[in-house]
Amino acid sequence: MEALDNVIIMDHPLIQHKISMLRDKATGTNEFRSLVSEIAMLMAYEALRDLPTEEVEIETPIEKCMTPFISGKKMAVVPILRAGLGMVDGILKLVPTAKVGHIGLYRDPETHEPQEYYCKLPSPIELRTILVTDPMLATGGSGSDAIRMIKEHGGKKIKFMCIIAAPEGLEKLHRDHPDVQIYVGHLDRELNENAYICPGLGDAGDRIFGTK
Repeated sequence: MEALDNVIIMDHPLIQHKISMLRDKATGTNEFRSLVSEIAMLMAYEALRDLPTEEVEIETPIEKCMTPFISGKKMAVVPILRAGLGMVDGILKLVPTAKVGHIGLYRDPETHEPQEYYCKLPSPIELRTILVTDPMLATGGSGSDAIRMIKEHGGKKIKFMCIIAAPEGLEKLHRDHPDVQIYVGHLDRELNENAYICPGLGDAGDRIFGTK
């Protein structure tokens, strides 16, 4: 697919190595969960490089000085339930003061279209940098709908972060929300007839939470 100006595809060796471990069907729930958290932390480091800062005076053991702190309202992490929850802890290790919202969507097994069942966002959402998380960007329906819901609640500066994406989902998200920066751990080959990413890693929610 052609390069998209609001899409950043990660190429860091540590991220790629950990994604390869995620893909392995022999990777158990505990290790899978830890890897998702670690990958989210590594990706968030890059995704948050443009957070605004302001100079604040502090006193070191040597002297007083002006030094940068993150400014304004702290950011919000908004996982798409339920798999997106697996990425939250890794991000909070970097930004422990971030607020956490939740968006509940499920995929209709017949139409593969997302259905909304929950939305709770920290206030004031319009003043925050918002990082939406979902390990898998397949058709793009859930990600696009989640961002639409956040915008309807007043969210403005929105970033989307996924570990694995299919070209179809990435193109849809870009088309629906060209103003949103999209961070992708790895761009996979395609969706199959059941709308699963290939080669993918299976159902991320099931593997994070140990369910079938």
